[in-house]
Amino acid sequence: VQLQASGGGLVQAGGSLRLSCAASGRTFSSNAMGWFRQAPGKEREFVAAISRSGNVTDYADSVKGRFTISRDNAKNTVYLQMNSLRPEDTAVYYCAASTNYRPSYAPHFQSEYAYWGQGTQVTVSS
Repeated sequence: VQLQASGGGLVQAGGSLRLSCAASGRTFSSNAMGWFRQAPGKEREFVAAISRSGNVTDYADSVKGRFTISRDNAKNTVYLQMNSLRPEDTAVYYCAASTNYRPSYAPHFQSEYAYWGQGTQVTVSS
């Protein structure tokens, strides 16, 4: 699985961005998907995850109510809609595909993800 993230950019606090992650291969619907982020000087952290069919989602507490993860299996794409952005959301955002094939499961831990995209920069100005 190859992943290509896009949609990052510079936005003012309170603004919105939508990240996209396009996946290659014919097995996209078999993989739970996740978004992670890494801010300068910090470790990479979990942001959101979605199960194979999209029926289950999970979010970090810091983004609950502001971010929404979704997927379109027909387009092999997963999205992260980010609203009410804050300066502390500034980071490189990575999409990832999990090899944990449990149904109705949205993996939270980085160790459950085997494939990673190249990252897209999100910068939120105050």
